Amino acid sequence: MLDLKSKLDPVQSLAPAAYTDSTDGTGVDLRGYNSAVVHIDVGLWTDGTHTFQVEDSADDTTFAAVADANLQGAEPVVDGATDDNQLYEIGYLGGKRYLRVAVTCATTTTGAVYSAVIHRGDKEDKS
Repeated sequence: MLDLKSKLDPVQSLAPAAYTDSTDGTGVDLRGYNSAVVHIDVGLWTDGTHTFQVEDSADDTTFAAVADANLQGAEPVVDGATDDNQLYEIGYLGGKRYLRVAVTCATTTTGAVYSAVIHRGDKEDKS
């Protein structure tokens, strides 16, 4: 049987919105899961540079950029019409408990529309 739904647990880090300012997403607790993948869904870009960064933390308070060696795929920089209407996927290989998506915006007036979801996977069996 094809059943991916019961193997993934998606949690929103950045709510869908038109962003014009730098923003830190909500931390997502990975406790009880053995894998994670980040999806950044970019809609309409109007202006500015939007630089995404996956960050992790041991305590959900102090976050730092995840080293490239602990990522599968590249964090996007959205700064033109060729970057919008795209779904970007980034795998997480690190070992910290919390994960979030942050974005730094520069030279924005109306900005861009996007969201970020962290899919937790491979839930630990408690049986």
